[in-house]
Amino acid sequence: MKRNILITGGAGFIGSHVVRLFVNKYHDYQIVNLDKLTYAGNLANLKDVENSGNYTFVRADIADLDDMRRIISQYKIDGIIHLAAESHVDRSIKDPFTFARTNVMGTLALLQAAKEYWESLPEKYDGKLFYHISTDEVYGALELTHPEGVAAPFTTKASSADDMAYGTEFFVETTKYNPHSPYSASKASSDHFVRAYHDTYGMPTLVTNCSNNYGPYQFPEKLIPLFINNIRHNKPLPVYGKGENVRDWLFVEDHARAIDLIFHKGNVAETYNIGGFNEWKNIDLIRVIISTVDRLLGNPAGHSERLITYVTDRLGHDMRYAIDSRKLQSELGWEPSLQFEEGIEKTVRWYLDNQEWLDNVTSGDYQHYYDDMYTAR
Repeated sequence: MKRNILITGGAGFIGSHVVRLFVNKYHDYQIVNLDKLTYAGNLANLKDVENSGNYTFVRADIADLDDMRRIISQYKIDGIIHLAAESHVDRSIKDPFTFARTNVMGTLALLQAAKEYWESLPEKYDGKLFYHISTDEVYGALELTHPEGVAAPFTTKASSADDMAYGTEFFVETTKYNPHSPYSASKASSDHFVRAYHDTYGMPTLVTNCSNNYGPYQFPEKLIPLFINNIRHNKPLPVYGKGENVRDWLFVEDHARAIDLIFHKGNVAETYNIGGFNEWKNIDLIRVIISTVDRLLGNPAGHSERLITYVTDRLGHDMRYAIDSRKLQSELGWEPSLQFEEGIEKTVRWYLDNQEWLDNVTSGDYQHYYDDMYTAR
């Protein structure tokens, strides 16, 4: 069945993996990649598919309602996978207004433009879907305690819902929202708007909330690529507080597979949590990164441990996030494909093998190239 799919934020980290998967897998689909090309958007992430016949790139701002109306109508969009977002917590603390504009008003503009176009068609909402990708951070924070009630420190990671290394609870789809940062507050608001458009107008919508992603093409302000790059250049590795905050990590290609599955087989109006049952304390994760990078660079074991630098903790820093993705596993049969050790090895090797990409991103040269090539509407 031929479809016209709009993927927003498709030049970013997760978005580029979703675009690549859909372009390569669904040759009857026309994939329209819409991205504003802010600092986190890089078309070099999609060099391997940019000349594909079923791929089109459009540079635009999702918060521009008139542009969203034009694009959705022009390309006869019948499915939207919405990933475009400001996503770095530190940036949201410094500039919350940008996060509200993009994440809240941008999502609202997309919803309204899709609603107007789909309601103008004879079939209206039949065969249409607005799929909104969100974050586990909207749920707030979990306690960092062992099931027996003994305060952590634990260094083992959870591999299933019955093997919880860091606490007695996971986020489930019905967990009450309790965002603590401007970033998570903006994402929580956008989630509510998506559900409101279903409840009020009957728009077919889906929401997924995912844990921390890692893998190739991630902008190096995020922990894993930042630390790989800093080790390369013998720079300090800044660790918030004591490094005891816990996160659940998922390889980005596994997230893209989940998005594909949910887009095609998920139930309308449902929420699905996507996670890896793969919890790590930041400091333990950092030591795994150090060990892997040092080994692949030929450094002596522990060589880069000296670069660890503890810094003042982030404002409102949530202690623990952990996703329970059993609903997705039981209803749609999805599960992560990689063990974390395999995924981190694959990730480190990619960054070390693609140093030109990494250097272009950290220098900012890629932005000047795109500013010259494209004119934002």
